[in-house]
Amino acid sequence: MSWKIAPARLNATQAAWYLGFDPHEIAMLVGEGLLKPLGHPARNAAKFFATQTLDQLRRDEKWLARATDAIADYWRQQNARKRAACGRGGVTRGKAIRRGAPAVEKAAALPPAPAPVGTE
Repeated sequence: MSWKIAPARLNATQAAWYLGFDPHEIAMLVGEGLLKPLGHPARNAAKFFATQTLDQLRRDEKWLARATDAIADYWRQQNARKRAACGRGGVTRGKAIRRGAPAVEKAAALPPAPAPVGTE
């Protein structure tokens, strides 16, 4: 954004750029209560943020540290959920850990399907 005078409100993408975060991280900050959108938007509505408030937040080192920690915690929790759902370790060298027999061997181990009724 190369405006001489910044607009009074910014959308989520603009706010992310202004604060130095990625656009998808704005939703995380709103969810944690560290960033408050203007008005009372619906959950699926576009969010706008006051430029004056964003300017104060970008100068506040403690807030930036809390916001950064909140994003790190979010991803830590997401990764823990993946590991828990996978069982033990989750992902190794970019490939999911496979357990049990491959699908082809499992299909071969099944008994043959019964013949359709009336074909005898």
